[in-house]
Amino acid sequence: MAVADSPRIVTSAKPLTLAAYVSFFPIGVVTVLLGPMLPTLSAQWSLNYSQAGALFTAQYLTSTAAVALSGLMVARWGFRFAMKAGLLLASVAVALLLAGPMWLGVVSIGAYGAGLGFAVPAANLLVAEVNPGRRSAVLNVLNFCWSAGAVACPFLVAVAVKNRMAPVFLFLLAGFMLLVTIGIAVMPASIVEPARATGAKKEKVPIDWKHASLPVLGALFFIYVGTENSFGGWVASYSKSLGNMTPTLSLMTPSFFYAALTFGRLLAPALLRMFDETFLVRAGLLVACSGTAGLMLSHALTAVLASACVAGFGLAGVYPIMIALLSREFGPTAARVGSIMFTLSNLGGGLLPWIVGVASNRFGTLKAGLAVPLIGTALMFVLYLRKWQPEAAEHVA
Repeated sequence: MAVADSPRIVTSAKPLTLAAYVSFFPIGVVTVLLGPMLPTLSAQWSLNYSQAGALFTAQYLTSTAAVALSGLMVARWGFRFAMKAGLLLASVAVALLLAGPMWLGVVSIGAYGAGLGFAVPAANLLVAEVNPGRRSAVLNVLNFCWSAGAVACPFLVAVAVKNRMAPVFLFLLAGFMLLVTIGIAVMPASIVEPARATGAKKEKVPIDWKHASLPVLGALFFIYVGTENSFGGWVASYSKSLGNMTPTLSLMTPSFFYAALTFGRLLAPALLRMFDETFLVRAGLLVACSGTAGLMLSHALTAVLASACVAGFGLAGVYPIMIALLSREFGPTAARVGSIMFTLSNLGGGLLPWIVGVASNRFGTLKAGLAVPLIGTALMFVLYLRKWQPEAAEHVA
């Protein structure tokens, strides 16, 4: 049966990959939604830096719990089930974000965080599984789609807030996610996921808890997402705190950070043909360090935008290559190990932005809090100094 189903797995790869690509655009929008909305929510709910930072914690704590469940959902019902459940939950939560008092808004932030926790790991691992010969390149394209949504989000929020149409924007975003969910749900039965193609129960391969890469990847997942969220989530508030930009332009500044992420991920498949993936990540992290340091020293619009672009470009290849390393090093146990890694990433995503808020509140300036993502990029560079066993097939696009 495995031999007979092999052509079905191959022919299913393109539509499954396409479904993940399409879903990652709205996922990108929702993931970074809190950042550009933060100045508006802080003013509406009278929040200080620490309280505003706690909103990131609300999003990522629920996302962490959902990530843990996502692995079980994938094992029992497949990747697409987890993606559909996550997108549906996120669509309902986004629609309710500004529909009532503060408590409902906080619950909505937690709920769409949970939706992302279901969908993001499933989509990443699905793409890695159906494209075993070019994981790094294809995962960069997937995360390019995420970045495209992240780039669009601050612009869309800025326009919506300026025209007092934020609730309308949120309803439209929720509707789009619902349409994507329906599209995945109606995919024909001939499209088969790798883990379920044979129709037979496989013997569960035990996780190698002594694998040398396990603690290193765990630390990288925790630090990376926390670092990216700290930068992207606070740059709009930082721009506003400088006092020399219009409110609309301040809300748009995260788009420059995510645009650089997008551009970097667009270039990554070509760069991976020329450079080893770990060399590319190390170089990128050095660039990201310089961009984050530049932001801390910025006082004018040009410097803020340039620093945001440099930091985003430097971070572009880090996360997709981490996913590729996870899938490659742990093979048949990657989905279960991935559940642990994505859990750690969500803990970092919720904790580090909150620490930015606490530090900023303590010292009375966001410049102090931005030391958190700077330290994060430096730590990741140190962790990537270890020797990773290369795989020639990973460099073929």
